[in-house]
Amino acid sequence: MFIRMHGVGGAKDLPIPAEYAIAGACAALTVSFVVLAVAWHKPRFTENAAGHVDEAGAPGGPLIEPVLRVLGFAFFLYVAAAALLGKDTLINPVFGVFYVLLWVGIVPLSLAFGPVYRALSPVRTLNLLLAKISGSDPDAGLREYPKRLGYWPAAFGLLAFVWMELVFAGNAELGNVRLWLAVYLGAMLVGGAVYGNTFFARADPFEVYSTLVGHLSPLRRIDGRVRLANPFRHLASLDVHPGLVAVCAVLLGSTAFDSLGSSTLWLTNTQDLVISRQTVGLVGLVGLVLVVGLLFAGATMATGVHEGHQRRMLPGAFAHTIVPIIVGYVFAHYLSMLVESGQQTLIQLSDPLSDGSNLLGMSDRGVNYWLSEHPTFLATTKVLGVLTGHVVAVIAAHDAALRLLPKRDQLSGQLALLLLMVGFTAGGLLLLFGV
Repeated sequence: MFIRMHGVGGAKDLPIPAEYAIAGACAALTVSFVVLAVAWHKPRFTENAAGHVDEAGAPGGPLIEPVLRVLGFAFFLYVAAAALLGKDTLINPVFGVFYVLLWVGIVPLSLAFGPVYRALSPVRTLNLLLAKISGSDPDAGLREYPKRLGYWPAAFGLLAFVWMELVFAGNAELGNVRLWLAVYLGAMLVGGAVYGNTFFARADPFEVYSTLVGHLSPLRRIDGRVRLANPFRHLASLDVHPGLVAVCAVLLGSTAFDSLGSSTLWLTNTQDLVISRQTVGLVGLVGLVLVVGLLFAGATMATGVHEGHQRRMLPGAFAHTIVPIIVGYVFAHYLSMLVESGQQTLIQLSDPLSDGSNLLGMSDRGVNYWLSEHPTFLATTKVLGVLTGHVVAVIAAHDAALRLLPKRDQLSGQLALLLLMVGFTAGGLLLLFGV
């Protein structure tokens, strides 16, 4: 199935031996930490120093927001027609929109322009329309969103998506995708009616994903205006709520499982088990997510804390530092799929009902497989993507440690997290290239 063709360019395509690439990447992280320890003694990315993110607004500002909302809803209706009226075949564009343009495309868009899904979200638009009809306030809802829930609904929603994509055997059947999307729409609309737009900011898996990545964008909306901002400062302003670490663990752990699940090691050791492959896959996915989350929580708590502060709050306070790693892994793992399967999806969107139409004028186009034809470039790009994400994470973690930890622990308190990041780098590259 085209949506699972992620791994183009392997270890043999690197310009240097893969072992050297992995060792060099780990060394680069260590050197980065040493340089920061010597030259960086005060926090520079003070949380919210540039103003709070306007969670209710679109990244484009008040003039562009209505345009983006209309475009997003029009695209939703177009794809919904393909889902309801199109044929149950793999050339139906719904699969590409769901697994490629939405899941993977949301990352580069959010990285460049901020939390774009918030502006394009069809569920926010539907909630707004229903509020207009009923005369209610779409921001307020019927009651206040419980603080204890935080991002937990989004974490489970993200887990449900990656289970659908990576584990469920029926992920290529149109009826199952329809059902998943129907449950998603129903849950979002009920939650929005009860808790208002705050529900989407905390519970919508795609909006939360977009918002996390959007905190690495150089654009942010402050006091109703879009301004340029230091991405590191923007990242440090990420609001901390319960479940934030769980969201990050699902995103990072599922990407790692995608590589592990298609590896020879996994297939060799699971094919003879008496339980079904779906059960094994679910256990492996959840297990890897738990491992990532527990390791991160343990590494961030393995330090001293300010008097009056609680150690259990540290994982959430450091959670923004794992976002660059997530972006680096997604970029490395899904780049070829986004470029090549994304082109295929755009072509299929010209013929949404598979009846030979050419509504967008692209049905006669072909897919450009330049990336697949240059595996050395692709493999090198993957390594650089993973390395860049980890170096940015080390910088963000160092600044956060200077802000959050007592002076005596500001360096020693980072060592466990540094070792974990080095392990993530080595493990991620091993999985990525099947070394």
